[in-house]
Amino acid sequence: MPFLTKHPTAMQDKEEERSLVNVENKLRKDGFVQDFYVVDGRLQTMNTDSDKSYAPDEITIVDFYRFEGESNPDDASILYAIEANDGVRGTISSAYNVYADSDTLEFFTKVEDHGKNLTKDHK
Repeated sequence: MPFLTKHPTAMQDKEEERSLVNVENKLRKDGFVQDFYVVDGRLQTMNTDSDKSYAPDEITIVDFYRFEGESNPDDASILYAIEANDGVRGTISSAYNVYADSDTLEFFTKVEDHGKNLTKDHK
């Protein structure tokens, strides 16, 4: 079972969250139902008829979770809970190591709220 490191400000949440799947399920219950991916420098909705995309200044990172592999600490990933400026909420995950997707990493380095003033409305 992977080890989860939560953002320090999220430590008030006493819930035991051990796997990416468990965290994604909880976030879905909290309304983060859209799946996202990054293409051409924009966050794009997946599996939807609306085909929306967002620039880095059009989203807020509500929370994020970092997972480390139990047997290999280099096997790490990060899951972002995101809200767009039009109210669309969802998640995106990415490797958090040498295997990370460069487009996704570049996008999130441009997100102004990255790691700052995280909202906890979904708790």
